[in-house]
Amino acid sequence: MSDIRLLEEKAGEIRKLVITSVSRAGSGHPGGALSCADLLAALYFEVMNIRPEEPLWEERDRFVLSKGHSCPALYAALALRGYFPVKEMDTLRSLGSILQGHPCAEKTPGVDVSTGSLGQGLSIANGIALGARLDKKEFYTYCLMGDGETEEGQVWEAAMTASHYRLDHVIAFVDYNHLQIDGSIEEVIGNRNLAAKFQAFGWRTITVDGHSMEAVLGGIQEAKRSRGTPVCIILNTIKGKGVSFMENQAAWHGCAPTPEQAARALSELEGN
Repeated sequence: MSDIRLLEEKAGEIRKLVITSVSRAGSGHPGGALSCADLLAALYFEVMNIRPEEPLWEERDRFVLSKGHSCPALYAALALRGYFPVKEMDTLRSLGSILQGHPCAEKTPGVDVSTGSLGQGLSIANGIALGARLDKKEFYTYCLMGDGETEEGQVWEAAMTASHYRLDHVIAFVDYNHLQIDGSIEEVIGNRNLAAKFQAFGWRTITVDGHSMEAVLGGIQEAKRSRGTPVCIILNTIKGKGVSFMENQAAWHGCAPTPEQAARALSELEGN
């Protein structure tokens, strides 16, 4: 049985590392990184079959961070899981660092796919899953997209592909925090009822509270019981989750907190 409290603590640690690393770098994307911290804690500390001491283990589950700009949260999860020292988080976005502004599989232990150009991650996840099927491998491929990212046409081409090939070992997530760099998704290009859209493309969909660890784990467990169809889990989240002055503010999509703001944010996260 999962230790929910431990996983919640890991999510909190991920959030604190996001704040400290982005503030120290003076650039980065804290808003969406904070909103997906609970999912990453669930995946890396409970769900995924991985070996941090053997990052390229062939039987491992794969993770594709399609919304690559939220990589501070992924880096924090990898560091806390033991892929590299937590101290490396101090080097985020520095010249020569293994932790660049978007994930690089060639540089960062534990990163399965280099990402950053939005809309491409689900296609990559499909390719990994098709390769696994040919090799008779049973690992899962998890793909996290942003809600604004689903405005990209390639997402829906990939959705059709996954459904056509019945890729039931692909589990996609949408971080549905309702905000993107230009404002609310409803104002930019309305993405209302994403679940119905994925269903129309032949997917099974599950909608959960993306900040409830029990709900996130339950959704993933339900998805893994699915056979013959890919599954998309819609995570209802809050951009900037855990930091009061960042929550539900599009301005924090790609803005680094000052040292004073970081101190305030860390104080709030410690209190939580």
